[in-house]
Amino acid sequence: MESLLLPVVDEDGAPFWEYAARGELRVQACAAADCGRLRFPPRPCCPHCRSFESEWRAMSGRGRIWSYVVPHPPLLLAYAAQAPYNAVVVELADAPHIRLVGNVVSGPDAPLNSVDPERLRIGASVKAVFAPVGPESTVVRWQLER
Repeated sequence: MESLLLPVVDEDGAPFWEYAARGELRVQACAAADCGRLRFPPRPCCPHCRSFESEWRAMSGRGRIWSYVVPHPPLLLAYAAQAPYNAVVVELADAPHIRLVGNVVSGPDAPLNSVDPERLRIGASVKAVFAPVGPESTVVRWQLER
């Protein structure tokens, strides 16, 4: 059986995945004194001021569902076995212009189909949870807040 897709870690994004493995949601920020803007996806140069200085700022891990979809067949085999599941775009509460893609699950170790798609709503509050996938990867997933 096919396995779930794993993150492809590059030099710019490696810190994001290292923090996720420690249960921290961090976003790259420009470290230039006169800028400091957050950016995602990570990249070597600030798109606002062109500085190559950067740092990783801790986020609260809270956000809201900005968009979502419930994929329909045909799906990759590993995902077909978990259908119906959701794929969401979450807008971070700390940085509304930053949006992350993931899945809403009932808990960090829960399968992708652990939340009934009928419970999802645009604007619903979510919090980050960290799910180990594969031998060396941790991904950010989301839980509905009550």
